[in-house]
Amino acid sequence: MPDAPGLELILAEINREHPGAVLDTSFDREQAALIIDPSKVVEVLTWLKETPGQEYTFLSSVHGADHFPLTPRFAVHYELLNRERYERLRVKAVIPDPEAGAESVGDVPGRLPAGPGVPGTPPTDSTAVSGNGSGQTSEAVAVGGPGGTLGGTPGEVRPTGSPTVTAPAAVMEIDGELLPVVPSVVDLFPTADFQEREVYDFFGIVFDGHPDLRRILMPEDYVGWPQRRDFPVGGEPVIFTRDEVTNPGWWQ
Repeated sequence: MPDAPGLELILAEINREHPGAVLDTSFDREQAALIIDPSKVVEVLTWLKETPGQEYTFLSSVHGADHFPLTPRFAVHYELLNRERYERLRVKAVIPDPEAGAESVGDVPGRLPAGPGVPGTPPTDSTAVSGNGSGQTSEAVAVGGPGGTLGGTPGEVRPTGSPTVTAPAAVMEIDGELLPVVPSVVDLFPTADFQEREVYDFFGIVFDGHPDLRRILMPEDYVGWPQRRDFPVGGEPVIFTRDEVTNPGWWQ
């Protein structure tokens, strides 16, 4: 895997082509990571996959993280592998909590209409939209905001200031709750399909452009995001299909 100086070289090269895309690097416990702006996920992963000398052509895992009460609260980790050199590289998109300090969707700047490829978007005559997997038909509003870029002029290698993101690439309101939105990479790495659905299912992170974003392990009418750190623990009955058939409502 790249060492600490190697990570700095990768940061410089990516930021020359995509200014502000890589916010920082991390080399901890022999794990190399690029910390990136969530709105630049596709650009960074495309560069790492297709650039000669990099060629991280296999995405072995996509998983979410909740660092509550720290900020940025959420992260999506992309575990890349170069199978020729046996090198691993983690790309970590850090995502603020869109509900922190926002009383409503109107409090988030840059309000935009909902777009295709995100759950809860009302269908139109020309747009095919995935369902939100919640069994509900609430209106959803996508909100565009700053992409987390820390400023600077074109050609600048490293963004100035603290390596934090001030706002997610976009947010979406579903049933009154603001959810972070990051671009899907399924078109770039088909292995991300089910893994992005799992992150959505457990953390409530929406992947814009996913072909079929809905719950994958929890029931479709499940409410909440069970791997968030503020999710209530305990006291929830486990519903087995056989019990529901023979004794409907046994768990109540």
